[in-house]
Amino acid sequence: MVYPDILHHGAKDGVTGSCHQLLMDAQHSLLIDCGLFQGAETSPEGKTGADRLAIEFSLDTIKALIATHVHIDHVGRIPYLLAAGFKGPILCSEPSAKLLPIVLEDAFKLGFSHDQKQVERYIKLIEQRIIALPYKTWFTLQYTENLTCRIRLQRAGHILGSAYVEIDLHYPQSGEKKRIVFSGDLGAPHASLLPASNPPYRADILVIESTYGDRLHEDRRSRRQRLESLIEQALADNGTVLIPAFSIGRTQELLYELEDIIHRKLNADGKGQGGRAALSPPLPLGEGLGVRESGVRGKARNHDTAGLDWPTLPIILDSPLASRFTQVYRDLKPFWDNEALQRVKQGRNPLEFAQLLTVDSHQTHLAMVRQLTETARPAIVIAGNGMCSSGRIVNYLKSMLHDPRHNVLFVGYQAQGTPGRAIQAYGPRGGYADLDGQRYAIHAQIHTIGGYSARAGQKDLVNFVTRMREWPSQVRIVHGEAEVKQALARLLGQRYRGKTRTVKTVIPS
Repeated sequence: MVYPDILHHGAKDGVTGSCHQLLMDAQHSLLIDCGLFQGAETSPEGKTGADRLAIEFSLDTIKALIATHVHIDHVGRIPYLLAAGFKGPILCSEPSAKLLPIVLEDAFKLGFSHDQKQVERYIKLIEQRIIALPYKTWFTLQYTENLTCRIRLQRAGHILGSAYVEIDLHYPQSGEKKRIVFSGDLGAPHASLLPASNPPYRADILVIESTYGDRLHEDRRSRRQRLESLIEQALADNGTVLIPAFSIGRTQELLYELEDIIHRKLNADGKGQGGRAALSPPLPLGEGLGVRESGVRGKARNHDTAGLDWPTLPIILDSPLASRFTQVYRDLKPFWDNEALQRVKQGRNPLEFAQLLTVDSHQTHLAMVRQLTETARPAIVIAGNGMCSSGRIVNYLKSMLHDPRHNVLFVGYQAQGTPGRAIQAYGPRGGYADLDGQRYAIHAQIHTIGGYSARAGQKDLVNFVTRMREWPSQVRIVHGEAEVKQALARLLGQRYRGKTRTVKTVIPS
């Protein structure tokens, strides 16, 4: 076998289950991500259900796991990796080191046990395994007479802590040197809260994701205007806007955008600075139901919906996991971008503002669903999960999909086979969706804002390659649907024409 070589254990037949093994030599390899398969996607062997969780490749040579970021389709199988006998370290960025134990605690409870002592032992084990790497700093993982391996993480701009991975390999006996880059999930430019990502200087081999490799995203200003217009339409409809969102990344970006819209509305109305002036955000459920307000407390509640506008519109975060992540995001302010930090200096709280209401208990969640269904009062609900396959968003959809006063807004990718994909595809045609084994007619308004994707679009993916000083001679395209990968491969081939360096594009099968 010629080294280095790469085996793809996931995200080669679809967009989830990211898991790639870099074979450095016969005795040493690295694992980059170990994520869950989602939706209709199956493992390479075509297995479904619990079999998709099994670790079906040898761990004998794997010296470390590198986690590019903490989304479940990149780290969700780590509990199964440990159960299969993996003993090595888990390398990730400093923010990811704070977020990963929360993600894996949730994964452990779903897949293994709710016993608190077992959960605590497991999380302690995870924390002992984690090595937090600063961005832009080389870390020597392997140094022998036959092989030197250095690793560097760079900002990927996808979610807080996300990184692409540069791996430098040196084979002293032959003198050969190779740089391999794994993109992880790349972020759209100018994402809220996150400093921009810059492409690497060079790569010999690039493994790049292609989720949106066939389309362009809206720019940030356009998407914010669409979000604002859609919500104003919902206010006029006297309905609720339901936003299925992943607990980490998308939720925090939405909160950041909503705070800014409200802030500008207040200033335009002359009501003061910082989104705090004379506000009494109404609780949709009234007193005593366990809803926590992130901003003003102890004010009189106004239950009259007449004349409700932005300053009094409740933004309801109904996801305990998203609430935990949002708190960690607040604690990780040093990793925010300059725009976000400037807002903090102005006295604003981009992730904690007066209209934000956080729902904790399941009982309160059910009461919130009932109240909004019965009154159809204007509100924005952000709830997990992002593909509507489980979580609290399902109860809202069951109760509200039939009512044309409500709106469902998708701001992220919907994998094939998920209820979210069905609602997105058939809702505009007056179709139906299956939720928990029952069929629900769709009469609510269905919208998609592509610009809120946390992933790079086609232009951004191509720029990641073509803005390198030294372009890669091999590009392996993963993490996308078949026709999307083909579209990206064709476009990259066109961009290489006339260059001194040719490219070999590989679509693993």
